[in-house]
This record gives sequence, C-alpha cells and structure tokens, in this order.
Amino acid sequence: MNGRDPEIPDDRHRSRQRQLAGDLRALILAGDIGPDQRLPSTAELTRRYAVNNQTVTRALAILKAEGLVTGHKGRSVVSTGRRPAVVRAGHHPAPVSPGRDAAARLVDVGETGAPAQVAQAFGITAGDPVAVRHQVLMLDGEPAELVWTYYPAGIARGTVLAENQRLRGGAPTVLAALGHPLRHAVDQVSVRPATVAEFIALQLPGDIPVLRQFRVAYTDGERPIEVTVMIKAGQQFEIRYELPAPA
Repeated sequence: MNGRDPEIPDDRHRSRQRQLAGDLRALILAGDIGPDQRLPSTAELTRRYAVNNQTVTRALAILKAEGLVTGHKGRSVVSTGRRPAVVRAGHHPAPVSPGRDAAARLVDVGETGAPAQVAQAFGITAGDPVAVRHQVLMLDGEPAELVWTYYPAGIARGTVLAENQRLRGGAPTVLAALGHPLRHAVDQVSVRPATVAEFIALQLPGDIPVLRQFRVAYTDGERPIEVTVMIKAGQQFEIRYELPAPA
C-alpha cells in the first residue's frame, strides 16, 4: 500500500471494520504480510478505507483475537508467525503442520439415533441406532475441531469401538482386526457459519466460519463402514489435497 493506491470500495453488506479485517487477513494468510512485518499505518488504513481511527482499531482487534497480529496502543502492529495448520486429506486425519502441538480428547462414546445424512450413508433409516465416538482436537492447547465418528451398531457392539477409551493403533487398525479393512474414503467439504454450540465449544474469536467435512469410509465390497463428521474452526486449518497427474 502507498499514497497512490485508490480507496477501497465499500461492499455494502459487512461492517467496514470487518471488511478491513478481511482484507488484512487475506494478505497475512497469503504471506504478503509476513511474520514480524508491520501492517500499514492507521493513517494509511483510514485513508484507503475512508474510515475513522476507531474503525481501524476495531478491525485490528478482530485480527488480534485470531492470533494473527500483535501490538499495543501507541506502537506498530505486526503480523505474528501464527498460520493455519495444514492437514492432508486422507482416510483419517494426518499429522498437522510441524510446530503445532496437537492432541485429541475423547469426550463421549455411546449409541444414538442416526442423523439423516449418516443414515443415508449407511443405507439405514434416520433414527436407527448407530455407535458414535465424539472427540475434540486441540491445537496448541486450544479447541480446534469437533469430531463425531459413527459405526453400524451391529459392528460396534461388544467391541472396543463401543468402549469409552482410546483406540490402540487407531480406528483403521481396529476395523481391520474386526475384518473390515478400510479401502477408500470420500469427503464432502463445506463452509458455513457456526452453530451456537460449535461457537462455544470451539471458542471462536468472532464470526469465523467453520469447515465441515463429511467423510464416508468404505470396506470391501464398497460397504460403508465408518462415517465421520468434522467441524473445524475456520481460522485453524487449511486442507491439503494431492491429486494424481492427468492420464
């Protein structure tokens, strides 16, 4: 940004502070404003966005709450080194980006009526019993992802899948030992505003959207054996997909 840059138009839908925060966030996450680099001055931002100092202060407060910038009154605001964790799409969550401290906390295990989308994936009726394992993924000590993993009740009953304990070797190992090796999985990924429960559980810093992954994993004979719903805090993750070269 410099004095010759034109003013930024108003999108007429969001508050001006959220527009400003959105533009700066995009520059930070793309690396155009790098770690420890100063953000444009308040004077420059007020001119470019045709806003007052208070609007700029509120926009920067949004980014501070997300951990993307740091600074104190009367001092320059700089970008931090915090970036979303990169996870690779696959049968099960892969390790996150190096340098991030990740840990999973098991919340609950039991049976429930199958939600509509889960029931459709399993080919059963909504409300039919399914086993469910609910976990929370923590990144650097903060809640980052809510995970619900469902199994056909007839498969899970009487096995460690239905026990309130961590699965030694992970679910793929357990399923393989039960005679249901995972062969492939299909993801659907969407973005939406958080529900009240998600907002509270993930301790979201403002109106950050969530990433919703709906994954169906299949065993031999294209039989759906596991369905996982993952709700990721939007500011915490990027998803990496590796595609084969065109034939």
